[in-house]
Amino acid sequence: MTSTSPNETPEAPASAGAAGTFQVDLRGLVDLLSHHLYSSPRVYVRELLQNAVDAVTARQAHEPGARIHIRLSASAGRVTIEDSGIGLTAAETHSFLATIGRSSKRGDRELAERGLESARQEFLGQFGIGLLACFVVARQIRVVTRSARDPHAAPVEWLATDDGSYTVRELPHEARPEPGTTVILESRPGAGEWTAPAKVEQLARDYGSLLPYDITFDDGEGGEPRPITDRPAVWDRPHPTPAARRVALAGHCAQLFGFTPLDSIDLDLPVAGVRGVAYVLPEPTSPAHRAGHRVHLKGMLLTDQADNLLPDWAFFVRAVIDTDTLRPTASRENLYDDETLAAVREALGARVRGWLAELAASEPERLAAFLGVHHLGVKSLARHDAELLGLMLPWLPFETSDGSMSLEEFAAAHTEIHFTRTVEEFRQIAPIAAAHGLGVINAGYTYDADLLALLPSVRPDLKVAELDAGAVTERLDPVPSSAELALAAFLSTARTRLEPQGCDVVLRAFQPVSVPALYLDDRQARQERDRTAALESADSLWTGILGALRGSAPRARLVLNHNNPLIRRIASLPDETLTGTAVESLYGQALLMSQRPLRPADSTLLNRAFLGLLEWATHPAEAQEGPK
Repeated sequence: MTSTSPNETPEAPASAGAAGTFQVDLRGLVDLLSHHLYSSPRVYVRELLQNAVDAVTARQAHEPGARIHIRLSASAGRVTIEDSGIGLTAAETHSFLATIGRSSKRGDRELAERGLESARQEFLGQFGIGLLACFVVARQIRVVTRSARDPHAAPVEWLATDDGSYTVRELPHEARPEPGTTVILESRPGAGEWTAPAKVEQLARDYGSLLPYDITFDDGEGGEPRPITDRPAVWDRPHPTPAARRVALAGHCAQLFGFTPLDSIDLDLPVAGVRGVAYVLPEPTSPAHRAGHRVHLKGMLLTDQADNLLPDWAFFVRAVIDTDTLRPTASRENLYDDETLAAVREALGARVRGWLAELAASEPERLAAFLGVHHLGVKSLARHDAELLGLMLPWLPFETSDGSMSLEEFAAAHTEIHFTRTVEEFRQIAPIAAAHGLGVINAGYTYDADLLALLPSVRPDLKVAELDAGAVTERLDPVPSSAELALAAFLSTARTRLEPQGCDVVLRAFQPVSVPALYLDDRQARQERDRTAALESADSLWTGILGALRGSAPRARLVLNHNNPLIRRIASLPDETLTGTAVESLYGQALLMSQRPLRPADSTLLNRAFLGLLEWATHPAEAQEGPK
């Protein structure tokens, strides 16, 4: 019997240039694995399955036609897995089961010598951590193995404990008559929940349902072993009709992700070794949310939280795939983001885009149902794909002054399209624009402004411009010259009172009559106000610079509605002070209706106007007499 402890460091040779070997503190390694490399102790089941599958793969390459099996069982704090794989000799046990960074699958050169290069591609393991990872839940690991390469080799027992020591001994031939390996884990205190039979079975199904070999589970209660694997994958199974396949996929999605999908999209990339399906979410989700996709590597679950598998714009699907080409990270819990993954991600995005194009061409009802939920995702995609924008244009919904409709429908009624950059501005102007034939689109929602900017490239006959105060004012009905002349004194007072706010006053007649005043500004007007505010608080140097930047940009406008009775009554007030207070109140009310942020000067004006009206309302007689 041979015994060694990795914690015992041999005395280093005194001569210069002498070589030694690194020693490993197993307790420190277990802490590293459980708290830093792996996200959860649950991965120990994956390590057990992975070693068994790789051993069976090597056995088939070495001995084609050999009968193989993998059996997993759990009971009373013990987990056992048995396989009829390639097995190990005593020397291999020392070399592979207690050495970090070395794989029992051997190097490429040895595989080539044995004619097993093709088998190497089928192995799951990449980093040689192996059974040591099982110490995250086990206090002791016992391995009984017999090599299929050397039929005369005796069975070997490898027994390791979590203090860092292990023993290796040869067993009588009857201890294991056939090649293969049995691994037995004894649970460490506090890890019982991870080795309970129900938990082990659930984890085995989660990780191993698509593995290429039949795997069974026995809970030790005397029943028949239950199958763990469920092959072929649901997307590869034959179905009598396309409708039956959709039903089967919907059931798979409900079981896997907990929702019934709107539709399913095949993700078949034979060149990249990728097969799977994407399920369309039945509820809207935020474009900023990065969905976790389920990725299997050669049948073994790698992760169910891969957020780099699909393009960011495809946030409306959850995907499940199996791949044999993408690289895992060191923990084998996510995908390594390299050039291969980037190419696969682009190709999978093309599959989703192709599905949308097919719906638009042949199944408009299904497309309309999809867009009713996920129009944001399509708009995000269309920003970068002019062909798709042209294809989706008749279907993408927008909020307009004529109601909710597609750009195609809206463009049929308006060759000149205006848009607002905020929802609040649109809500204020939409009723008035509709009444006066002005075509306005709400571009305050995600991606809408970008799409409107691209619209002339698809429809060169359309003119698209951001809504400005002048465009709205021009569409409103002018007031007869005689009426405006009669109100000249009132308008002069109004302009004087609002001059400090950087706001002009104009008189127009517009619908609806119930709106007494409309506050209009645009980006240039806002920039001018910001420049003026900065000028007031700047030092002499910046005052000169900012003053030189003064432009002729139009200022904000308060448009008074001559059709509104309140405006006419205010215009007829004999007291100029009261008239000014009323105008300030109209300005404040219109500003609040626009839902724009209030500047300190605006808040001061609102407060002054409110208190002035209260003062007049409580002392009307004195107010009418005027100041003494």
